Amino acid sequence: MAGTMRVPRSRGVLSGTLLVLLGLWGGLVPFVGPYFDFGFSPDDTWVYDTARLQLSVAPGAAAVLGGLIVLFSAHRAFAMVGGWLAALGGAWFVVGGPVATLWDVRGVGAPLGAEEGRRIAEQLAGFGALGVVIVFLAALALGRFAVVGVKETRLVEREQEEESRADERDRADDPDRTVPRAGHGPAEREPVSPARPSGTTQPIDPVVSRYGRDSRSGGSQQGSSGFVRRPDPEPGRERSVMPGDQKVAGHYRQQQAR
Repeated sequence: MAGTMRVPRSRGVLSGTLLVLLGLWGGLVPFVGPYFDFGFSPDDTWVYDTARLQLSVAPGAAAVLGGLIVLFSAHRAFAMVGGWLAALGGAWFVVGGPVATLWDVRGVGAPLGAEEGRRIAEQLAGFGALGVVIVFLAALALGRFAVVGVKETRLVEREQEEESRADERDRADDPDRTVPRAGHGPAEREPVSPARPSGTTQPIDPVVSRYGRDSRSGGSQQGSSGFVRRPDPEPGRERSVMPGDQKVAGHYRQQQAR
């Protein structure tokens, strides 16, 4: 059903917001981490190189963009595209470092921590654990957008009923309104009138002229000459003759006498 593609914007608020925040963290931590003595060498802020672009900035931007789509989209399919984009960004945070060595990218730098536990925390916070959390939130958003809720189905049915009632009212108010014919394009249209069914003919009472001439045979006996044969009057009752009939009969006798 096409109407079920619409979803409330509140459905992706939580997951979309978290995806945006985590994407910003993953993309900026190599640049701003030295402010807090947390991050990767060199121990200087805003140091840019190709490795940081490929391993931190690119997946972080994908997560941010996907989170924004999930956060603001009211269309089910488009929101799911944002979820997949964020999931790809999170996956690249996890596997980007080992895979990037194939084209001689050695990483963003060594962790700044002096202790083993701190170095592990910096590595997880900047790449491994960060990517896993992003993938989890993206999958959560995909699951929420893939399910059609009962309230949404009822809302769509209610809207369709209201549209049907509105169409019926429009047809009743405007009998000459046109609708497209089934199986044809919008250029071929036919009128719709609620007063009588389309495609049927209404019976019309036969109209008999003064001398019994009629173009139809419905309900009356018609001879080969096209005149209607009227039944004889009742026995014992004289047939009334109109003055016009006498004039025509007299004219006919005069023609025969000549």
